[in-house]
Amino acid sequence: MGRITSYVALGDSFTEGLEDPAEHGFRGWADRLAEHVDAAQPGLRYANLAVRGRLIDEIVSEQVPKAVELGADLVSLCAGGNDILRPGSGPAAVARRLEEGVRTLTEAGARVMLFTGFDLRHVPVMRLAHSKIEIYNLHIHDIARRHDAVLVDLWPMTVFRDARAWNADRLHLSPDGHRRVALRAAEVLGVPVEQDWREPYPPRRPPIWTAARKEDLRWAKDHLRPWITRRLQGRSSGDGVRPKRPELAPLATSSR
Repeated sequence: MGRITSYVALGDSFTEGLEDPAEHGFRGWADRLAEHVDAAQPGLRYANLAVRGRLIDEIVSEQVPKAVELGADLVSLCAGGNDILRPGSGPAAVARRLEEGVRTLTEAGARVMLFTGFDLRHVPVMRLAHSKIEIYNLHIHDIARRHDAVLVDLWPMTVFRDARAWNADRLHLSPDGHRRVALRAAEVLGVPVEQDWREPYPPRRPPIWTAARKEDLRWAKDHLRPWITRRLQGRSSGDGVRPKRPELAPLATSSR
């Protein structure tokens, strides 16, 4: 898409970079992508407004206007995942709200980068939302075509069916998962990188059935139950959390 002088990342925990630890919080694929861009085209200014737990309405009403105000060349918008995972949510309604955000950004002159959802049919519990994610992805493809947006299609990336791409909570990427998303996004943007996101993980023995079931129970207790409890109590993991890089600044400048 030519030279990128400024980049703003919008979204939820995926874009905030949860479970990819850094010295002052979390790094994540968006920070890593910014690093790739800056290495190829020095002088990038970067902001990350994403906050864990944010729903589509919050992202479109709060983060999108701020991105327009910042006036970046490139804006990544990954939103709707938290809505899709909630019972009763409709992919079409979430997609309509997403398109409102995309339209606002493109009319302001930004090039928008969208992401499809992952294929999570291999993950216990998450497979229940498989059909909804698939339908939402079809809407995202249509939105990208209508608004000439850059699309990073995560759905067919089989490397993410390996548990090593994911954190123990099975909801957030591992550091290596974030690394691979950043490489794929750079590839779609035409930014040169030295590594390949397709590189397979080393072979390993499948887990013993009983050990795997014990791990499922541990996951349900440590991660699924707290997530359900927050939903029932109307709380969010992002309550009180502020964006980690609220203003466009050179990559080496921390806004944390």
